Amino acid sequence: MSDSLPPCPECSSEYTYAMDALLVCPECAHEWNAETEHSETAEAVIKDAVGNVLQDGDTVSITKTMKVKGAQSALKAGTKVCGIRLVQGSGDHDIVAKIDGFGQMELKSSIVKKV
Repeated sequence: MSDSLPPCPECSSEYTYAMDALLVCPECAHEWNAETEHSETAEAVIKDAVGNVLQDGDTVSITKTMKVKGAQSALKAGTKVCGIRLVQGSGDHDIVAKIDGFGQMELKSSIVKKV
């Protein structure tokens, strides 16, 4: 009805309307908040310990030795990790990678440096 309101994200209906702080679709009854919808779609930038921007598939090295729960040895500083994958919403661990000798692990971006 109004050109300034976005279409419904569920059914793409153009007949959305505002009700208090929410936007409502009369066709599918989907309700959403326009401000949080916009902020969730914007990707957060993940940086390493030095400030370099990380991307999926990068190779990083561990900057400090850390104990791994359930493992007999520690993950030593300087260990290279190839093919990282960035994830959102997993607490403060935002990197998933497979490390030789340790298997699949989640790492914090604050303890790695891009190679």
